[in-house]
Amino acid sequence: MTTLAVATAAVVTTMLTGCGALDKAMDCVKTADAIATSVGKLQDAVSNASNDVTQIEESLNSISTELGNLKNSTDNADLSKAVDDLTKGVESVRDAVKNGDATPDITPITSAATELGKVCTPG
Repeated sequence: MTTLAVATAAVVTTMLTGCGALDKAMDCVKTADAIATSVGKLQDAVSNASNDVTQIEESLNSISTELGNLKNSTDNADLSKAVDDLTKGVESVRDAVKNGDATPDITPITSAATELGKVCTPG
């Protein structure tokens, strides 16, 4: 009876740990998707910067918010690096806009977002 109880406890613990990992992976995927959406909006904002430069800042703020949420919820080294790279790209674009560049190069952001998507893709 004790062996069965120990075995059952081990299986339940494994399942709960697996669910925790799955939940974390799903959160990562959802956040990566939100960031991808924000990056798409940033691309549109840069393309249409002559119409409204404030859209760039709004997109950058959205990406920063999602990155902050993701950074606070992970201890994965690859994910942390991808978040750091994306954060650096956001700050670079933000600095360029502050310095008057209405059509900044957003390649560092799109590249880092792609890498983040790879890290967050399960399997």
